Amino acid sequence: MWDIGVRLFHWLLVATVAISLATGFFWPWTWLRLHLIAGGTIAALLGFRIVWGLLGTEHARFASFAYPPRAVLLHVRGLARPGEARHLGHNPLGALMVFGMLLVLPAILVAGLVVLGGVVKQGPLAAFLRFRVAWPWLGIHQALAVLLLVMIGGHLLGVIGETWRSRENLVWAMVTGRKPAGNVPAGAVAPAARPLLAGAIVAILLASAGAAIAGLAALPARGVPPAQPDPAYAVQCGACHLAYPPSLAPAATWSGILRDLKHHFGGTDASLTPDLVAEIGAYLRANSAEHWDTLPARMLRITNPAEPLRITATRFWRRMHRGIPDAVFASQQVGRRGACEACHRDAASGRFAPQAIEVP
Repeated sequence: MWDIGVRLFHWLLVATVAISLATGFFWPWTWLRLHLIAGGTIAALLGFRIVWGLLGTEHARFASFAYPPRAVLLHVRGLARPGEARHLGHNPLGALMVFGMLLVLPAILVAGLVVLGGVVKQGPLAAFLRFRVAWPWLGIHQALAVLLLVMIGGHLLGVIGETWRSRENLVWAMVTGRKPAGNVPAGAVAPAARPLLAGAIVAILLASAGAAIAGLAALPARGVPPAQPDPAYAVQCGACHLAYPPSLAPAATWSGILRDLKHHFGGTDASLTPDLVAEIGAYLRANSAEHWDTLPARMLRITNPAEPLRITATRFWRRMHRGIPDAVFASQQVGRRGACEACHRDAASGRFAPQAIEVP
């Protein structure tokens, strides 16, 4: 009944969708790399399934379960009757699930690529999308994922119900590929599968897509200026702590910090000569959060009125770090809340990619 291609597609899709949902809804952003791997695998699986649905074996072909709306309605009405006709392949409701998946999953992937490019500043769309354009797509991505969960729930209920009604173990059939023969209805001669042609098409599609994605992802991300550290800033401020990327605060915050270096955050005297203050101030203002289009820069522009000079006092910083115990910040490996470089391997660049996070 089900060839090896259909079965592998089904169970690999189950595994990768489960990983995607887990890393998207329940696990922290540090699992983004696994989320992207799962998403890329889903895209490859969908490409294979579309090709195999045109060139595969009888019950793998879309033509074998492309039921008209009337047939779907008749099937639903007949579910309560014991004499309902047997479907060797996908029944009308199962077919709706297949076609629904082939619509919803690509939509989720597209929305995810938009978010990855415009918000995270990674992937093939990073060179083209602004944050404000991509940010709403995060909600779309999540809403479609919820719809997918609802569809999966309906699918599982359908499998359980049909297994009970027909006395056929549909899950085991998708493992072995076999169903009891029973009264097999006569049908037209099925077209022969064309696995070599299908394999060649899938290979060409994957190679072309991989090359295009790699080429586009290598382009500079929009709204992420190239790193041009100021020597004076790196020496004077980096002597005591990380020379924080200017994109982590708005220009007003940097100006406020430089105005009172004698009482630097109520402690150390970090006074500099007027020339150095002017040079460093010009560098910080020219590269402040207003000039960056990354997620941290966008969110950290909103300061805390009670403590306007502290990045760690902003609502965004607190929300992103709320799951980290105080003991971690007090540990020898970190030392304080402002030690970004202790957990973010790319802190100096200002990118703060989720994949570069390693909390001690």
